[in-house]
Amino acid sequence: MDPGRVPQRTLFTGARMPAIGLGTFGSDHVNAAAVAEAVKGAVAAGYRHIDCASVYGNEARIGQAFAEMFAGGLKREELWVTSKLWNDKHGEADVIESCKQSIADLGLKYLDLYLVHWPFPNFHPPNCSVDARSPDAKPYIHADFMRTWRAMEKLVALGLVRHIGTSNMTIPKLKLVWHDAKVKPAVNEMELHPHFQQPELFQFVRGMGVQAVGYCPVGSPARPERDRTPEDTAPTEDPVILKIAKRLGVHPAVVCVKWAVQRGQTPIPFSTTPKNYIANLKCTVMEPLSEAEMAEIAAIDRNCRLIKGQVFLWRDGQTWEDLWDLDGVIKS
Repeated sequence: MDPGRVPQRTLFTGARMPAIGLGTFGSDHVNAAAVAEAVKGAVAAGYRHIDCASVYGNEARIGQAFAEMFAGGLKREELWVTSKLWNDKHGEADVIESCKQSIADLGLKYLDLYLVHWPFPNFHPPNCSVDARSPDAKPYIHADFMRTWRAMEKLVALGLVRHIGTSNMTIPKLKLVWHDAKVKPAVNEMELHPHFQQPELFQFVRGMGVQAVGYCPVGSPARPERDRTPEDTAPTEDPVILKIAKRLGVHPAVVCVKWAVQRGQTPIPFSTTPKNYIANLKCTVMEPLSEAEMAEIAAIDRNCRLIKGQVFLWRDGQTWEDLWDLDGVIKS
């Protein structure tokens, strides 16, 4: 598909970001080579937005794929590439080095967007159990976060990144950062799908002129077992989504992606299957869902958070809800 047909989001800087991206979190079931091959296939199909992170462990392999595509004529400025700062690199001295490492691994000279992956500096090893806890874990401390953010701002000044942003934040935390930031967040990445629409946070972010990038846009059916709980639901199995999919003659996941783009968020679905990532891209230029269908989907929100973040808790006896400031107060 012609990349020029894909809808764009305009950031407050005037930069334009494709309104759909390819996620690259292969979890514990897709290796780096397969993810990199999917990136090559997706770019060939018309994707121009790739969402990466150092913790995914595949940036070097994706960098090799980028190099091959650049050698084949793709221009760097045609791509929007995001990466993220992992939790064990929140120290002021670590932020710049971590970003430089991601840039080097990806074979680039700069990133379009760099996010603080989680607001908690609580490290946990890859593939750990849901009960794992860092012995040095602590809650969100705004003064500490702003020291990290000041280093993120330096990345912009140094020309290493074009934009900086947040991820997995809440309204109380974002209010503090927005007040104290010299360089404002351009994006907040957050879980968004028809069963977890986060309307209050979504509208708050948009009201600040910040773009909402949505992960798990189809409900992350391949997420690790450690991220599953009995109360989880699957938006791709919802009768409303199934009905619309039948009308359009598409997979239910495509309906979730189309809803996301039409609502105004930027989904970053992950797939290594060409027919799936191509269908996700093509749906962005299909005829819009009707107002009635958008209203139907709005009504199936179940407030079902799938990525709860238990490994970031900082003391015994807590539940995952403490991470998300559900009563509007940052937990200490």
